[in-house]
Amino acid sequence: MVVQRVAVLALDGVTPLDLAIPTQIFNARPETPYEMTVCALGSKVATTGGFTLDAGGGLEQVRAADTVIVPGFEPLQRPPDAVLEVLAEARDRGRRVASICTGAFALAAAGVLDGLHATTHWKHIDALERDFPEVTVESDVLYVDQGEVLTSAGVCCGIDLCLHLVRRDLGAVVANQIARGLVAAPHREGGQAQYVPAPVPVAGEASLSGTREWALQRLAEPLTLRVLARHAGLSQRTFMRRFTEETGTTPLQWLLNARLGTARELLETTDHSVDQVARDCGLGTAANLRLHFRRALGTTPTAYRRTFGEARKLEGLP
Repeated sequence: MVVQRVAVLALDGVTPLDLAIPTQIFNARPETPYEMTVCALGSKVATTGGFTLDAGGGLEQVRAADTVIVPGFEPLQRPPDAVLEVLAEARDRGRRVASICTGAFALAAAGVLDGLHATTHWKHIDALERDFPEVTVESDVLYVDQGEVLTSAGVCCGIDLCLHLVRRDLGAVVANQIARGLVAAPHREGGQAQYVPAPVPVAGEASLSGTREWALQRLAEPLTLRVLARHAGLSQRTFMRRFTEETGTTPLQWLLNARLGTARELLETTDHSVDQVARDCGLGTAANLRLHFRRALGTTPTAYRRTFGEARKLEGLP
């Protein structure tokens, strides 16, 4: 596998949890080609956790990186000019640049987000919109993928963004393996709401996680809203409301995303025909699978298999 150099650029006041996400996900593994370095302007970086950390690299390592990730930091002061210059250079050279949470403010200050859509933590949406009018700020998403520039909302949304990058690079199987190791959700679409009004069940109410797990085991079956609500023992209206509160998306959109995720794994790991993959993941026909693949991924099932399935064979992966 061709080595991909990932620089995690820690600014003064870096949030430890934001920093931990990319360092964990892009850490070296036998099944991944990543070479990750924590970089900083100086040798030591102050964190919001009350401790300092030693950076393994400086701005030269950022310049040499294929992907640069800026975790969130506080307070939101303008980073030093040297930092802004290296971020702008990375963008100008066509390198992939991403931010987690308030790291978007550093990208915006460097001009990286000018003319693009972006997001940040929901508490800081208004400030990003006010201070950087050249940026189209998305207020209700987990992350925004603009090709070579990506931004995520607060904290845990950084996990979704980083797994999304792995999925883009190496396919769904590897991304899901890493997610399972983190005990994280294998895939959440960037367009889901970042602020879920009721992230935990109200006292006396049961989570719908059991119904979601039940559905994941039956994706090939015709799972309608009525079927899901019946399994949960709720009216369709109550089920819809509760499901959206817990997940930030609708039941049918969640099902479609789950089916596409299963289709991607089957295309990577089996020789099943596209028709068979469509039936096994619950999308019915090859034509329907192609339609949703094109809408969601901008490619076809056959092209996806050629990219990731063949790559796995060449690398000797199961």
